Amino acid sequence: MTMMEFCGCGFIAFGPPLAMFIFTIAQDPLRIIVFVASAFFWLLSLLLSAGWWKAVVPLQNYIEFGLVFSVLFQEAFRFLFFLMLQKAEEGLARVWQEEAGGGAVSLVSNKALMAYVAGFGFGAISGTFSLVNVLADMTGPGTVGILGNSLHFFITSSLLTLCFVLLHTVWGIIYFDGMRRKRFYQPVTVLLSHMTVSCLTLMNRTLSPVYVASLLPAYIMLALMSVWAFIIVGGSWRTIRLAIMPRGVSSYSL
Repeated sequence: MTMMEFCGCGFIAFGPPLAMFIFTIAQDPLRIIVFVASAFFWLLSLLLSAGWWKAVVPLQNYIEFGLVFSVLFQEAFRFLFFLMLQKAEEGLARVWQEEAGGGAVSLVSNKALMAYVAGFGFGAISGTFSLVNVLADMTGPGTVGILGNSLHFFITSSLLTLCFVLLHTVWGIIYFDGMRRKRFYQPVTVLLSHMTVSCLTLMNRTLSPVYVASLLPAYIMLALMSVWAFIIVGGSWRTIRLAIMPRGVSSYSL
């Protein structure tokens, strides 16, 4: 039973991100490099958050303190990663053009694709670190709820992890586009939405948690941000119809 729970929750949280990685990133060496570099920057933000939490001893008993500064550090390192990519784009295109058979040039020239890979790297490593200990507990002994606690803790943790992975992906697109076009309200919106969704998870710490109070707003935020990111990359009803139409159907009929 515990292994079934482990596998089910693991696939809920990491099944869609794994598919995204395989089909959109794994076949391009440059995308893998950007993905790993982005994950590394998130780890740096985690290291800084841990150091700050350790340094401010009086506030170590308040998880809200650590959460707020963790979000701030993550967004600060998202900005630093954006600056690094801006500096590295020309060199990446020159070095990888021949080795990648043109794939590297398409990534460097396609700003939305670069932002997608960077955001996905942030989200994947964030989700891994947020759920790995919970997954370890799922293997037993015993199971959740045996002492009268909520039976929905594991499934909620998995759904929230998936939500944050996808949110970081679309946040990356919105953030990078705003920085490039100097629409600074977009990075500010990303910061505020990140802080809001993260603070909502504090509601799960109560003795009788109402998980829907954090899950529902988080997925509503994901839907809104996804639509915004979709519009930023040039999406429209026409592109959706073209994507789902069977091959061989003339675009004239659209």
